[in-house]
Amino acid sequence: MHIIQNFLMFQAPRSFLFGAIGMVMSAAAATAGNTFLLASVEMPPPNGAKNICAKYDWACGGQVKASLGVEQELALVKKINTQVNSSVKPASDRGQFRSGDYWSLPTASGGDCEDFALLKKRELVRLGVDHRKLLLATVLDRKRVPHAVLVYRSDRGDLLLDNLTNDIRDWRSSRYIFLRMQNPQNPRSWVGGFQQG
Repeated sequence: MHIIQNFLMFQAPRSFLFGAIGMVMSAAAATAGNTFLLASVEMPPPNGAKNICAKYDWACGGQVKASLGVEQELALVKKINTQVNSSVKPASDRGQFRSGDYWSLPTASGGDCEDFALLKKRELVRLGVDHRKLLLATVLDRKRVPHAVLVYRSDRGDLLLDNLTNDIRDWRSSRYIFLRMQNPQNPRSWVGGFQQG
């Protein structure tokens, strides 16, 4: 009996220690892994984006061109983000289309956040960036207002092209709550349930 008590007394702390080490290692792996948005569920697209693939074939597919160099591609992403942000005038869907949520390219009158994101995606695909690296996403911004951005899936992690800033930020530093995003494996479908960083 005494042997069993000694065994339990020494084995329990060791198993607790190994469990704690495992949890720390899992947390470190999760931290390293969350440079990319990780979704847990499939979701329907936002209402305004339901027909986006039929409307714009480049938004969900297309032929992949020869890849650009990493630095060349990132420079192009920064350039297009700034160009679109400075050339498109903000205009609400309600003011232009009498609709609360209408996803389209900007008009001569301007566009709202998802229109900026669509134009950025179109231009980057046209210039040779793989469409699978450019994912439309819906978020709640820092004021918790619904917003849309373009996610650029770089080799360093997911970066945001946002009409609210010319800076390209990683998704965690945005402090946005991510709601839905085009599925990186199949941009015709959408995913959600993200691990927030």
